[in-house]
This record gives sequence, C-alpha cells and structure tokens, in this order.
Amino acid sequence: MKTRSDTRSPAPGADPLGARNAGSPPVRTPAQARQLVRHTLAALGPLRPSQVEDLLLVTSELVTNAHRHGGGVTGFGIGIGRDRVTVSVSDASAESPLYELREELRPGGFGWPIVLRLCREVTVDTGPDGKTIHAAVTFDR
Repeated sequence: MKTRSDTRSPAPGADPLGARNAGSPPVRTPAQARQLVRHTLAALGPLRPSQVEDLLLVTSELVTNAHRHGGGVTGFGIGIGRDRVTVSVSDASAESPLYELREELRPGGFGWPIVLRLCREVTVDTGPDGKTIHAAVTFDR
C-alpha cells in the first residue's frame, strides 16, 4: 500500500517515494486535509466523482472530530490500496468515538455515523498518546 503522511514515518514496506509528504506543512485543518487528499487522488487518474466526494467528506469529518473531541490533529496520513483509499487521522484523546442513536433533532453528532456509513472499513487504534482512526473508502479503477 502506498501511503502519504505529514507527521509519521512511512509504514514498514511502504513505497518510500509515495510514503511521505516531505516539505509540506503539517495537516491541521479540514481544508488542508482535503487538499492533500485531492492532490493524492489526482495522481490515481480518473475516479468516480461520488467516490471522491465520499472520501473528502470522511476526511473532513475525521479532522473536525479530532479538533472537537480529541484536542486537535496530531497525525494525518493517506494510504492507497488496490481497491481502496484509507485516510488516517490521529489525535491526543484515547477515547473511541461514540455512536449514539438520537430520537430528537439537535445540532452535532452526525459525523461519526456518516463516516461509518461511507466507509468499507473503519478501525480505531488507541494508545497512551491518543488514538488513530483509519477509514477506508472503496474505489473503482
């Protein structure tokens, strides 16, 4: 799997040419994250617009949630697989996201269910320094 990351070393076995976003400022905002994702996807060639939009929405939600609930983004990466693109967002909170069913309408709380709905696979790795959420969206190529 090829990966791009602004704050971490490449994964073992990753392609070193595609593994690091060297020279770019760290990803801290949803807009910066979406820009990196768009740039990475452009290198893949033509993709279905709906799949690109899904990945951009997932990216925005994960980065926004890292700010709202996790103390900010501490790491960001994007991995390219044969049939999927995985966005990884780290923050300083070790608490896993909550999925709450709501009976009444109120602001907020819809981002995590959106991520779960749009992704093929979502994993949460927790540790003493926080967590990393890996969210994979399927792509037809």
